[in-house]
Amino acid sequence: MIREIAEAAIRAGVCLPVWVVDDGSSDDTYGAATQAGANALRHTSNCGKGAALLTGFRELLAQGFEAVVTVDADGQHPAEEALRLAQHPAPRASLVLAIRDLARDGAPKNSQFSNSVSNRFLSWFTGLELRDTQCGLRRYPLSEVLSLHTKSLGYAFESEIIIRAARAGLAIEQVPARVWYPVPSERISHFHNVKDPVRIIFRVLGAWFDRGAP
Repeated sequence: MIREIAEAAIRAGVCLPVWVVDDGSSDDTYGAATQAGANALRHTSNCGKGAALLTGFRELLAQGFEAVVTVDADGQHPAEEALRLAQHPAPRASLVLAIRDLARDGAPKNSQFSNSVSNRFLSWFTGLELRDTQCGLRRYPLSEVLSLHTKSLGYAFESEIIIRAARAGLAIEQVPARVWYPVPSERISHFHNVKDPVRIIFRVLGAWFDRGAP
């Protein structure tokens, strides 16, 4: 799957570089990514989604990039949608969130429910009307995001970053996006629809009451 995703991103990218972070996979994600022509980074063991994102962010910032568009490795984010976020006219320093229509695009019911709970929870804390707080398709301003001192290394990273970005006064743009979900028998996800939302809530609470950092 990762080779197909990387190849599609390279084809759609209009010369933009493509990077893959292998978070301790057992299926040679690193090798598949490099064979596809992508740049790749590797964790020797599984560290979590947030840790993988931070590894990528730090490397890209060190190489002189100012922003990055992220996609998940399950193939749900079409390369054309990622390119559209990259080219979106929002200011470079904005956090740009893709907004899915989960019902329209066939997301599992339990995913729709957990996402709606997270949306309400984060909207209440930030005072913003957040319509999709869990989508992995985003455009991150690198230096601004890395200055927010996030603590979560797992799935809660994506919620924590919204809390900290809102509190720091970063502009947050929400852009409708199309996603694709495979048939149920082909879906592979490490997100637990009960345990992970609970972890996200606790991480958000921690971020909200952590006044020592932005």
